[in-house]
Amino acid sequence: MPKPDELIVRIAARVESGQNSRMSLTVVTGGAVITGRLAPEAMWRRRVSEVLGDSAELGEFAAVFDAPAKKEGPPTHLHFHVARILQGTVGIPETGGMYRVAIEDVSAWTMGDFSYSDQ
Repeated sequence: MPKPDELIVRIAARVESGQNSRMSLTVVTGGAVITGRLAPEAMWRRRVSEVLGDSAELGEFAAVFDAPAKKEGPPTHLHFHVARILQGTVGIPETGGMYRVAIEDVSAWTMGDFSYSDQ
């Protein structure tokens, strides 16, 4: 198992400790480029639970995200909200989505949120 980049672990820990969702990050994982803002895991879980809870078909899955996260050791995942997977000149979904990325799977990263414009 590769050792996660210490800088990105420290960024994730700072997001978690400050309960701040303003940090923008772009990562490469599994060949995909994901760009967006990081959120503390508790905030991310709450939002995913709300979205699922509003769905007639998927509402029963909301409870999975209501369970508290384990807080042992440094963060192991990045929790993106208002995020997009970059594909050519577009970001999917346009409005931004919720992504959970294992830090150990990040092969490259940079500060900031990339967006495209056709102008």
